[in-house]
Amino acid sequence: MTKAIMLQGTGSDVGKTVLVAGLCRLFANRGVRVRPFKPQNMSNNAAVAEDGGEIGRAQWLQSLAARVPSSVHMNPVLLKPQSEIGSQIIVQGKVWGHAKGRDYQALKPQLLGAVLQSFATMRAGTDLVIVEGAGSPAEINLRAGDIANMGFATRANVPVVLVGDIDRGGVIASLVGTHHILPEADRRMIRGYLINKFRGDISLFGEGVEAIGSFTGWPCFGVVPWLKAASRLPAEDSVVLERLARGSSGALKITVPVLPRIANFDDLDPLRAEPDVDIVFVRAGERLPDDAGLVVLPGSKSTIGDLMDLKAQGWDEDIAAHVRRGGRVIGICGGYQMLGTMVRDPQGIEGTITEMPGLGLLDIETEMAPEKTLRNSVAWSREYDAPLSGYEIHLGITRGADCDRPSTLIDGRPDGALSGDGRIMGTYLHGLFTSDAYRAKLLASFGLTGERVDYRAGVDAALNEIATELETILDPAWLDSLM
Repeated sequence: MTKAIMLQGTGSDVGKTVLVAGLCRLFANRGVRVRPFKPQNMSNNAAVAEDGGEIGRAQWLQSLAARVPSSVHMNPVLLKPQSEIGSQIIVQGKVWGHAKGRDYQALKPQLLGAVLQSFATMRAGTDLVIVEGAGSPAEINLRAGDIANMGFATRANVPVVLVGDIDRGGVIASLVGTHHILPEADRRMIRGYLINKFRGDISLFGEGVEAIGSFTGWPCFGVVPWLKAASRLPAEDSVVLERLARGSSGALKITVPVLPRIANFDDLDPLRAEPDVDIVFVRAGERLPDDAGLVVLPGSKSTIGDLMDLKAQGWDEDIAAHVRRGGRVIGICGGYQMLGTMVRDPQGIEGTITEMPGLGLLDIETEMAPEKTLRNSVAWSREYDAPLSGYEIHLGITRGADCDRPSTLIDGRPDGALSGDGRIMGTYLHGLFTSDAYRAKLLASFGLTGERVDYRAGVDAALNEIATELETILDPAWLDSLM
């Protein structure tokens, strides 16, 4: 029977996603047929799986690490937070419904069947499935109806390895505390634990391992150091935005307003990887810097809601001043919709506000429609005559005079818009900065003509570095047991 192991964390953001990706690449390098799986994810960073439908961007990355095609069954339940209507619920790649937090708790038992069906699909024809939990099993107030952690592990009979983050402090208490409060049936599922994000001399934590073992009886499968290569992987969700570096003195400063429902901001990762580019993520209460050459408006899970917040922060005035100074603006997906004169939502798809004037930088209008556009695409930049590839995930139809100057061709279809002076550009294509040729020509238009990075090769190299480091750190007997 196909083996499976589940990594659960003592809390959110303990590094489970990177560890699962690293393990997928480690076993793929050994010739093992391995697949990732996450029963439930909450993120507005989504990808279009190769079999059609939405999954969390993290599971797309993990499929890349495993060298297998991505599938909607790798992440059967995806929650995409919206505005006051709560979260959009994606089940096996398709929109299933909407719910607020408390209502979703009552809905979870209805989704367990889909989760188990997808897990069975992932186990078929493979040697090993590496499962990622969500949040923490210690949230015992959410245990009833759980499908993300122990509720899944006990039902699917998948053994668990607990991951603790030593960088945030209190890792001994978090592991021992989790052991203490879990019910016995859940505790029995845990085979051992990993310490993650250790800085310094690992031998200094020997007494810590002994202490955890004395309280829990669990073996330690490894103390993982801070994995520097993880910074070269696509970001999973908006938690990461709080830690992204800024002010790196790059020759080109690119400003990104961080809106509450920002989505697919990993579009910016290829630009962040360029040594002569400085990405400045601007938070609420801050002003957009006046020395930026480019403002990028990323995607949004709620265009009208984020447009309201953008104006409430005064960023619309900052962007207008930026344009008057000769600056340039690129809007992607929801950011593209904001650049127009009006966004309408007559059916209340995003919430109760049915229309909102845009920034007026492009002569276009957008009307939300219930049918979601969802596809991987091959595209071409008309602006720079360069190949593109990416994906579309959006609601809404955009029309207007500036659409007569499309910025891109997606699968041969005109897409996006350019202003008459060429300084304002919008597109529905996620992933355009991933194209090395497009990125080189874009940066050259700002006078940056140095050698550009090979972004996709860099991601692949980072996965291999992480896999190699894990292979030297983790208990070899444990790794062999998974094979």
